[in-house]
Amino acid sequence: MKKAFSLVELSIVLVILGLLTGGILGGQSLIRAAELRSVSADFSRYQTAVMTFRDKYFALPGDMVNATAFWGDDNTNCADGAVANGTPGTCNGNGDGALGSGTVNPSEFFRAWQQLALAGLIEGTYTGIAGAADPRHSIIGTNVPRSRIANAGFSFYYEIYTPAHPNRFVNASSKNLIQFGAASGIVETYYPVIKPEEAWNIDTKMDDGRPGLGSLMAWKPSGAWTCSTSADPATATYNLADTTNGCNFDFVLLP
Repeated sequence: MKKAFSLVELSIVLVILGLLTGGILGGQSLIRAAELRSVSADFSRYQTAVMTFRDKYFALPGDMVNATAFWGDDNTNCADGAVANGTPGTCNGNGDGALGSGTVNPSEFFRAWQQLALAGLIEGTYTGIAGAADPRHSIIGTNVPRSRIANAGFSFYYEIYTPAHPNRFVNASSKNLIQFGAASGIVETYYPVIKPEEAWNIDTKMDDGRPGLGSLMAWKPSGAWTCSTSADPATATYNLADTTNGCNFDFVLLP
């Protein structure tokens, strides 16, 4: 006599499989939600760290002209006068208020992360220098901090107003920014890493929910960037119909 599962037994198995599948999918959704929340939490933490640094040292990290007086000189990469070598040491900025490629320190946007860490305002250890590929070469976890979202990180940058910029929504003034995105392997961390719906969710909670306006701006459509529906900041909305990772952000660092 052949034996087989009864309908009741098969039903129980199907219920168990359904519960397991639902639990796995639900768990993945919770993990992703936590990763997205971490983006806004990290930005707020870094912004607070920069403001605290400015209040304590009267300068922006990376841009301060007397950084070596506090943490010694990085003699290998930028000898600054007669200041004693430090371990790891750092470099002075040019004090112009812009986290860019200063004439004294060519990597102010990388030194900023290093000096925030040396001041005990953020966790981690950062080299303060660019990767070998380019003067703006970000290496996530080495010279810029890592996001909880895989392959993503944060970079400082100073954006000079350029109306014809092919990818970036810009306002009529230059600004220090924190960029969030995937590292390109050559320059800043600015490659798309999250979906438009996820970007809209973050933007709505932190700012105005508009990709081209406010203090949080996505990149406009050009090439592989498909985050927003228009290149016009006044009318652009997030391209919610697109389910690919087409978005990354610029956060305005300081008001």
